[in-house]
Amino acid sequence: MATLSSLRHTAVYYATQQTRLLRRHLPLIALLTRQELVDRHKGSLLGRTWTVVSPLINILVFVLIFSTIMGARLEGFGAEIDEYTYSIYLISGILAWTAFAKSLSAITNLFIDRAGMITKINVSLKALPLSTLLAETVIYLIGMAFFAVFLLLIGFPIGPHWLGVPLVLALQLAFTYALGLLLAILAVYLKDIREGVAVLLPVWFWLTPIVYVDDIIPPWALDIIALNPMFQFIDAYRALILYQQLPGAAGLVAVSAVTLVLLYAALWLLKRTERDLRDAL
Repeated sequence: MATLSSLRHTAVYYATQQTRLLRRHLPLIALLTRQELVDRHKGSLLGRTWTVVSPLINILVFVLIFSTIMGARLEGFGAEIDEYTYSIYLISGILAWTAFAKSLSAITNLFIDRAGMITKINVSLKALPLSTLLAETVIYLIGMAFFAVFLLLIGFPIGPHWLGVPLVLALQLAFTYALGLLLAILAVYLKDIREGVAVLLPVWFWLTPIVYVDDIIPPWALDIIALNPMFQFIDAYRALILYQQLPGAAGLVAVSAVTLVLLYAALWLLKRTERDLRDAL
């Protein structure tokens, strides 16, 4: 009980600090978020329309290929929707993974990519990753909106358990921020960090049950894979969306503890090295 109380107080403290940081730098974060959403499709014919079109196309592809063409399905949800259950299983995981992977990759490279701005403007290095997270969150929410429309069209219930999705998303964003900030600092001094993240993310993807069902994994291997923080997030999303039940608390509490450790390490390292980091860029 003492450990949980300490964890709760620490989480509240860091949440308060990040809220103050967000308020102080909100105009800059909003500007950079808008820039990220616009620049990624700059020069294309549809421009910012791709921000909406891309998640829609991805969902349609998953539904058409896995449900209509391949006929993949999970049994036990009712004959009317069994045809689409594997697509629901896949989409609920792939949307969250895509938001995580793109955010982590971008944040890892953030200080180096924005070296020109960092060396010219006294911008908060703690605030910069928030723009990347917000940009990817916007795309994730657009994808989830299309996903919800799809579920309504096929008659799949959207119940009160969906209220837990924003809470899991908030924890995922906190984990991504903490890990990404730590890697971004290290990447300034260790160039291999950038390449390492690019190589390890596909491996991490396959170590997370996103395209395969965890029931096929041997119990001893599943115990190891369960140590993967993204396993806990994906499992929580599926519990809420697909199975209409609350996710296991133990895994999410463990991920919260890991997030706090990573955040403490990142902020401590940034405080110790910020002046040298700015000079090294």
